[in-house]
Amino acid sequence: MRPVNPPSFRATVSVLAAGQLVCWAALYYGFSSFVLPMQRALGWSKPELMGAFTLALGMWGVSTYAVGAAIDRGHGRRVLTLGALLGGAGFGMWSQVATLPWLYGSFAVLGAAMAMTLYEPAFSVLTKRFPDRYPQGITALTLVGGFASTLSFPSAVWLIDGLDWRGALLVIGAVLVVVVAPAHAWALRGTPERVDAQRPDTVADATLQQALRETSFWLLAATFTLYSFGAAALWAHVMPAFAGKGFSETEALAVLVWVGPAQVLGRLLYLMFGRWLSARRLGLLVLGGMPVSLAVFALADGMLLLLLFALLFGFANGLATIVRGNVVPQYFGREHVGRISGAMSAISLLARAAAPLVAAWWLLALPGYRELLLLLAALSLVALLSFVLARPPGSTRGLARGLR
Repeated sequence: MRPVNPPSFRATVSVLAAGQLVCWAALYYGFSSFVLPMQRALGWSKPELMGAFTLALGMWGVSTYAVGAAIDRGHGRRVLTLGALLGGAGFGMWSQVATLPWLYGSFAVLGAAMAMTLYEPAFSVLTKRFPDRYPQGITALTLVGGFASTLSFPSAVWLIDGLDWRGALLVIGAVLVVVVAPAHAWALRGTPERVDAQRPDTVADATLQQALRETSFWLLAATFTLYSFGAAALWAHVMPAFAGKGFSETEALAVLVWVGPAQVLGRLLYLMFGRWLSARRLGLLVLGGMPVSLAVFALADGMLLLLLFALLFGFANGLATIVRGNVVPQYFGREHVGRISGAMSAISLLARAAAPLVAAWWLLALPGYRELLLLLAALSLVALLSFVLARPPGSTRGLARGLR
């Protein structure tokens, strides 16, 4: 039987990037467009509906290590293909909901699909298949994926208007099954590239157990956990925060509309000029921008400063994903990148799921949103400090010498 020739780097990245665009638009951003139609049809409260999405985020977090381990064992193609199929099944279940337990069961399935498709699995697969070019591939995936919200909201509204919300869910599920799953299977067929073990710049590989014994692992985990917590808390409370400053919903949207373009612009600039920046230096810039943007938002009382917040936050949020995708293999090697990234991501994803509720509890003790935003800015400073302290592991294993 003749060996199957894998697609080129460009073809693989192009297909995976399109898959990320659709998967993020459907699995992550799509939920909010269906809340009001479901509430009108089924009569459930917003907390009951929001609980389903929180469950999905939690399921994403607890599944991510198992997904990474499967990729490390060479099953990346199956993971991304089955993840799209599972997402389609979850949308099919969601379209038929009549009870809350059925809704929550649907979102447990969708949470597992998130863990199998959204960014981290694709990053790990690219890192293994293209060891010399994965940073460019990761950047391209995040660049295209940055348009997911732009695709999701108008598409969902158009489908709901034409087919009702149940029909819209069936169409989205069908796209995942009929288009995305076969595309993933095609893009990841064949044997991946191998690195010459004798190359002097090859990074020695750490196992998960070795990584867990490194202080740098826990400092990076703290970095991305605090970052994810702050970003999720901000997004959950951003509209009430604007209202607390006396701004209307229209004025708030006029500011927030610039976050997406700033996010994409940051990734585009990195794609063009990022070859001169190591993952560590980029991380210092990105993580330094987050507390500044939150402090500006907390203290701003006019549109000009609020627009500055949107641009700073968009740049930081857009590039943070690239930092996370690049820094793990550069610190710990590629062989076990799925497990190590999965373990690190699980912690940050669970923090992301809890952030909206924890922030709401804090508001019971704080005077208002200004103080909450300053507290989130302080947590972001701790994230920056953790990253500064997270030096690459020692040269005894030859890890990431060039990042020192």
